Amino acid sequence: MRKLVYYIGVSLDGYIAGPGGEYEFYPTPPEYSGWLNAEFPEAVPVHLRPHFGIDVDTPNKSWDTMLMGRGTYAAAYDAGILSPFAHMKQYIFSSSLGPVDAPNVEIVDGDPVELVRELKQQDGLDIWLCGGGKLAGQLLDEIDQLIVKSYPVIAGEGIPAFTGVFKPTLFTPTRREEFDSGAQVTWFDRS
Repeated sequence: MRKLVYYIGVSLDGYIAGPGGEYEFYPTPPEYSGWLNAEFPEAVPVHLRPHFGIDVDTPNKSWDTMLMGRGTYAAAYDAGILSPFAHMKQYIFSSSLGPVDAPNVEIVDGDPVELVRELKQQDGLDIWLCGGGKLAGQLLDEIDQLIVKSYPVIAGEGIPAFTGVFKPTLFTPTRREEFDSGAQVTWFDRS
């Protein structure tokens, strides 16, 4: 069965972005970003791949399907990039956005839990939950693994990694990579 993996960057105080969606404040030195791009090439949007020295046709290693909320999709959409991850199937959860005529993009105005349960039964690589915090909160019971890129920075305010109801949920750390910049990538599996 496929897993739902929440792969996300987080500040020390638990924010995935600033109040306006900012994420440029995360330190990403070349050693760190190079390692991430090699480990998770599918997490690099198609239009940015040449900038990072990644071939546009580099195969997906971990995920072939991704989920994101309307707020996460907004940065690409507002820039006219309708299919930022054209190398995988993209489900955008929105009750306000109409259909998008772009490869591999489907707008979903429905229950994300139901869709994830259906996707888990299908063949393929795992499913990447890209963000944001509201969607992650709705899908907490379906998340099988967290891959958390933690940065040594305090945001102070912003978009939390999870929003929703108080529901303590235990995950077990299974792997960690540490970098000279102070950033860490930690894998957590559902306990």
